[in-house]
Amino acid sequence: MKKRILGKNGPEVSSLGLGCMGLSFGYGPATEKQDAIKLIRNAFEIGVTFFDTAEAYGPYLNEEVVGEALEPFRNEVVIATKFGFKNGKPAEGLDSRPENIRAVTEASLKRLRTDRIDLLYQHRVDPNVPIEDVAGTVKELIAEGKVKHFGMSEAGADSIRRAHAVQPVTALQSEYSLWWRQPEAEILPLLDELGIGFVPFSPLGKGFLTGTINENTNFDKSDFRNVVPRFSEENRKANQGLIDALTHIAIQKGVTNAQVAIAWLLAQKPWLVPIPGTTKISRLEENMAAASVELTKQDLAEIETALGSIEVQGARYPQQLQALTGR
Repeated sequence: MKKRILGKNGPEVSSLGLGCMGLSFGYGPATEKQDAIKLIRNAFEIGVTFFDTAEAYGPYLNEEVVGEALEPFRNEVVIATKFGFKNGKPAEGLDSRPENIRAVTEASLKRLRTDRIDLLYQHRVDPNVPIEDVAGTVKELIAEGKVKHFGMSEAGADSIRRAHAVQPVTALQSEYSLWWRQPEAEILPLLDELGIGFVPFSPLGKGFLTGTINENTNFDKSDFRNVVPRFSEENRKANQGLIDALTHIAIQKGVTNAQVAIAWLLAQKPWLVPIPGTTKISRLEENMAAASVELTKQDLAEIETALGSIEVQGARYPQQLQALTGR
C-alpha cells in the first residue's frame, strides 16, 4: 500500500489506516477477542501501518486488543489513541485535566504493550480546561518520550490554533465523507495553512455509503446508530438518493460503493488518511483495495455533479453529542 505523511511533520503511514473502535464498541456486541486480533493482524499483512483506538472504546477493551495484536510488529506500525473522558466513559463527561492526561497515558501505554504512543489525541475539547494546558501537558509527555505526536479530535478552528501555538498539532481526527462534508468550509483550509494532517473517521458514513443499509435495516439494540437522527427509518429512506447516485458511479468504475467513497476522500488532500473500520476480513480487504482505485478529474467532477447537490437529511449526532464537537 502507498504511504502518506500526516501533515507537514507527522509520521509516515499507510494511505489508509484501520479504525479499530467497532471491534469493541459502538456497533453492537464486541467482536470475540481472537477474531479481532486476527483482523488487525490481517490488516498489517496487507499493508496497513496506522491503527486507531481510544481508552473510551470499551472502555479499555479496544486498547488491550490492539496492543496484543500489534505487539509482534510494534516498531513497524503507528498507533493512535485518545484521552479526554472521565474514567474512559463518554457518558460521564469530559476530563482533560493535566493529571488525568498523564494517568490515561500511563494506563494506555500498559494496555498497548508499548513504551510510547505515536499519536495521542484529545478526544473532545474540554471547555473546563484551557486548551493551552492540554497542549502543554502533551508537550511535556513528548519531551519525556512517552508520546511522539499530538492530535485533536472534532475540535473547532480556534481551539486548533491555540493548541498549535503551544505544541504543534500533528493531526486532526474528525468525521468527513460524502455523507458529511462540513470540514470543507473552515477546517480543511486551516489544516492546510498550519501543516496539520487530517484523519477522517466514518469515511463510509457509519456504513450507509456501502449501500447495504436501507429503511428496513434493523440494528442491534446496543448499536450507536439507533440514537443517530440521520439513521432514523425516515431519514434512511430520504437519503437513499445519495446511495443510488453513488451506486451508479461505482458500477461505471467496476468497483464497490465503499471503494468509490474512500477513493474520493483520498483524492481530496495528499495529507489526509481515512481510517475505515470493520469487523469482517472480507470488508477489510474491500476497503483497503480502495487505495488502488484511481479517480480521474472527470470522475471527481461527475461525483460532484451527482452527489454535490444532494442534501443529506438528519443530524449526524444526537444533540448532546453534537454539542461536544467543533469547540
